[in-house]
Amino acid sequence: MNVKPNLYYTKTHEWVEFSDNGAARIGITDHAQEAMGDIVYIDLPEIGDELAAGEDVCIMESVKAVADIYAPLGGEVTDINEAVLDEPGQINGAPYDSWLFEIQYSEKNNELMTGEEYMKFLEESEEK
Repeated sequence: MNVKPNLYYTKTHEWVEFSDNGAARIGITDHAQEAMGDIVYIDLPEIGDELAAGEDVCIMESVKAVADIYAPLGGEVTDINEAVLDEPGQINGAPYDSWLFEIQYSEKNNELMTGEEYMKFLEESEEK
């Protein structure tokens, strides 16, 4: 299981990369893409959409499942990754390079986990 220490994570398996300008990029974790299998379709939010933290904002389809992707932060969508729309399978090969959307956040999620906390969360989830 690949977890990057410089990112933050949610219990619904999204990752967040904060930038210095109040923006953050969002993607799905290695664990999530592995559980999904081969990703064949993704529906991203529109630029300008206002999101609330915890809101389901898009869907991802694989050969074996359909999953909701949730906004880990509230704010305005400022960019989307067109490359994953054209080739969603790249998320399977490089989930931490294949971000989904960028948000200018106005609302932080206090439940974001560090990489170390996320690894512990995954280990505890597997034990149940």
